[in-house]
Parts: sequence; C-alpha cells; structure tokens
Amino acid sequence: MSKRAPAESEPKSGRISQIIQTYKVTKQSDPRIGLILLSLIIPIPIVVAALAWLVNGRQWSWNLIPWIVAGLFGGLIAATFVFGRRAERSAYAQIEGQPGAAAAVIGSLRSGWFSTPAVAMTKSQDIVHRVVGRPGIILVSEGPPQRVATLLANERRRTSRFAPDIPIHEIQSGDEAGQVSLRKLNARIMKFPRVLRPEEVTSLRKRLEAVSSSPIPIPKGPLPKGTKMPKGMRG
Repeated sequence: MSKRAPAESEPKSGRISQIIQTYKVTKQSDPRIGLILLSLIIPIPIVVAALAWLVNGRQWSWNLIPWIVAGLFGGLIAATFVFGRRAERSAYAQIEGQPGAAAAVIGSLRSGWFSTPAVAMTKSQDIVHRVVGRPGIILVSEGPPQRVATLLANERRRTSRFAPDIPIHEIQSGDEAGQVSLRKLNARIMKFPRVLRPEEVTSLRKRLEAVSSSPIPIPKGPLPKGTKMPKGMRG
C-alpha cells in the first residue's frame, strides 16, 4: 500500500497543477473569472437549501442535508463548465493573430490525427501546416487569402507527388472571408469524410515523414508563455 501511494498521487498533483496553471493564464485575459466562479459555487447551494427548507415547511431537519450537498455539487458542476468555456475562449484570444496559432489548435486533436507544423513558410510568415488522418491529408494555412492560396497550391503539388492516391484537402485558417476561425478549425477538419483505415493512416504518416524535410521552425514566441489549448477544445 505504501508503495502505491506516490504513484497514485502524482496524476492528481499533475491535474491540480494543470488546473492552477490554466486558471492563471485565463485570469490574465479574464480578470473576473474568480468572481464568476464564486457566484456559481456559493449561491446555488444556498438557493437549493432555501427551496428545500420552504418545501419542508420552513423547518430544519436532517433531511435537508442531501439537498445542500446536491446544491454544492450542482454549483461545482456549473462552475467547472463555465470555467472550461471561458478558459477555452481565453486561450483562443491569446493566440489569435500570432504565427503558429493554427498549429497550436490542430496539435490538440485527439489520437488518430497527426499534425506537422510549418511544412511550408514564406518570409511574410505565411505558413502551411499538415494534418494526416482518416480523411487523408489536410493542409492548413495561416495568412491573408490572396497570399496563402499560392502557398497551398505549391504544397499540394509537392505532397501529391509522395501520396498520389490520397485525398488532399485545404483549409485557410483566419478571420477573413472564406477562412475558418481558430475556434472552428478542429471541427472543420473532423467533418471531412473518413476514407482511410487506421493502418493506412499510419502508413501514410510514415511515408510522408520519410520523404519530407524537417519542419520549418515557427518564429520564436508564437504563443504567450504558458498558453495551452484546453482538453475540451479537441473537438
């Protein structure tokens, strides 16, 4: 028993540290997050207890305790949900418009998706990232539409030489007309029809890694220090 305790406590401490770090990062762009969470955790149990007290004929009894506990759990659940949504919004707000923002988003896709950042880049910091999954190959660009169209076309031709029989899709990430915002990027990727089997995805990934040069380094400091995409954003 004594040997298992440290192993069991490490994941818990890791999760707690991650929550604390996420809270600190969120608070930088959302200073009211603490008050908002308290406004959910504290009033909900009080309201539930008050309603139970009224139903009980305005008399105290031990039967009210389960209602108080239920109200407390309800408040915690509501606060957790709101915290997750606001942390997600804060993370997007901190990386929007910075080189490598799309790479941070697609890097949070679930297992079965393999992303390679900056497979192509220009001096203007227009970037193309690559995602490999069951839909085939998805090329995701960052930059103005009129500039990245040519960059995407060139990367598509280069990639098709190594995977001529694989579907290649293109997505322009950004906030201009015809582009996909960061918040919708992963959802858009996952909407493509899945035509490859898992073993074919693995083979394709290895093939591209074998023939591709090393990814072009993204400019230093593309993301604010400590910024990570929350788990809930993975689509």
